[in-house]
Amino acid sequence: MQRRHFLQLGTASAAGLATPLLRAQPLTKLKFTLDFRISGQVAPFFVALYKGYYEAEGLEPSFDVGSGSVAAITRVASGAYDMGFGDISALIEFNASQAGAPLLQAVYQYYNRAPFVIIGRKDRGITQDFKSLQGKRIAAAAVESTRRAWPMAAKHAGMKPEAIEWVTTDFSQRDNVIIRGDVDGATYFHDSALSLFQRLDPAQLSVLSYADAGLSLYGNAILASTKLMADKPQAVRGFLKATNRALLECLADPAGAMAYVKRREPMVDEKVEAERFKITAGYVATADARSHGLGDVRPELVRAQVAEVSQTFALKQTPNADALYNLSFLPPKAERLPKA
Repeated sequence: MQRRHFLQLGTASAAGLATPLLRAQPLTKLKFTLDFRISGQVAPFFVALYKGYYEAEGLEPSFDVGSGSVAAITRVASGAYDMGFGDISALIEFNASQAGAPLLQAVYQYYNRAPFVIIGRKDRGITQDFKSLQGKRIAAAAVESTRRAWPMAAKHAGMKPEAIEWVTTDFSQRDNVIIRGDVDGATYFHDSALSLFQRLDPAQLSVLSYADAGLSLYGNAILASTKLMADKPQAVRGFLKATNRALLECLADPAGAMAYVKRREPMVDEKVEAERFKITAGYVATADARSHGLGDVRPELVRAQVAEVSQTFALKQTPNADALYNLSFLPPKAERLPKA
């Protein structure tokens, strides 16, 4: 398996927060697609942007909001974006549908474990037991990775995939339909559920993590087009170096990092986003990540995930697990070990 690579974000100089560097060469522009809106979940990109870390690497990245971690994959594969933030299981499915060499690869594993959860109302009979979801109405977007991964979680929980009734709902309406009681629960990235916890007492909710059902999946990773890696390898290396540096800072001081998120998205509440990132950190800086370093993976877990996705969704072909990642651009391990 190859190793080393990473991300990029935003467009802007570091005026006011860092001293701009004088450069003889123009900055390399990069287009990066997020998976969703701007929040504390993706704070490292904006810390690196506004503190001048990307500029120091000769880069000028721009960051666009996305419409799901699955859609980010097609954006990069199409050539519309150089890099993106997408789900590994979805990348496995995408690669299985393609002939020839991969169009994109994961270059930095951000979520060392996928933060997939179903959150349900206790007054509707949903407990910490997955079997309590039997027959329940669960809201989810039409195309999103948590819903897509449900058949795998169901198998580990000893349930059938059709055990729950899906209610297709826009991302922005999940909280509302739960609070109104239109549904019994909804799918979330755990760290994206903070808005629900603010409106409904968490004591009234059950959070069922797919990981607790025994499903061990890598989640969203930083993706890069193979064209970018071939044509501008130094840009990929620099992007990962800058992002990794910022991620370590976010883990050490979540509250301090949110000023940079607010600079890009003035409507966010810094305290709320700091709490959000603390949830994110639990899925990023896992025991595995603290052992082998942020951004890296265990090859045997990658192979197991490829096999499980291929079997669950009856893929026409099983993608080559070794071609899923290109981690050759990662910073040295010593620079990727969390200190917090």
